[in-house]
Amino acid sequence: MSETVVACVQMHADRPPADNLEAAERLVARAAARGAEVVSLPERWNGTGPDDVMVAQAEPLDGETASAMAGWARRHGVWLHGGSIGEDTEPGVRASNTTLVFDPEGAPVATYRKIHMFDIDVEGAAARESAANKPGDRLALADIAGWPMGLTICYDLRFPEQYRALALAGAEAFMVPAGFTMATGRDHWEVLLRARAIENGAYVIAANQHGYWDGSARYARSMIIDPWGVVIANAGDGEGICVAAIDRARVADMRTRIPVLSARRPEAYRLAPED
Repeated sequence: MSETVVACVQMHADRPPADNLEAAERLVARAAARGAEVVSLPERWNGTGPDDVMVAQAEPLDGETASAMAGWARRHGVWLHGGSIGEDTEPGVRASNTTLVFDPEGAPVATYRKIHMFDIDVEGAAARESAANKPGDRLALADIAGWPMGLTICYDLRFPEQYRALALAGAEAFMVPAGFTMATGRDHWEVLLRARAIENGAYVIAANQHGYWDGSARYARSMIIDPWGVVIANAGDGEGICVAAIDRARVADMRTRIPVLSARRPEAYRLAPED
């Protein structure tokens, strides 16, 4: 049997860290009760706010939040993809936007630090993530429940070269924890998620936040998308989860039918010289 049941947790994180821990634990338990073997949290689920607050709340990778996630994975016997949290890579100055993955024994098995910083200005939703966050500098491919999964975070979604590099390295699914805004999400969120699935013949598992974060609304609508680009689960609005079965045989079938990875011609990807 090649199927694995996965779930996205959708929650609001602009509240005290203790409240976020309680909400995340409750939703992870709900996902496990629905049969999820892999559970993903959203980006910065343990706390949001202005830059100084985010830097102050950043933790080491063996801190309270990581310990809590390890405990949930162990208690429910699930692979827990920890969305992302603030890691105190430069205490008091900058944090890293970091994903941790835990196996069903609660052991950490993968780490990824967000590469692309969300520095934008759209319809009043200005953001300068780079002001208080240190970008990562390497890709991450993790073995999660027997699946090679590419780890990405939110704004990374707009950089297809990252996903193609992960697919060429073997990724058959992508994790995309996010805090996608309403301003961009209503037109771009589903389009981009489906594009990354279609162009790589891979599943996309995207847990998003809902509610307001630093004065800007989050788009919600966490999704699980199959390699044909079909949305097979959607959490809608508000707090909740979405759950779906993903199948490695479907990845293999799609990549055989439309062999975009093997049909690449990188030697031709250059402009012809001018006469």
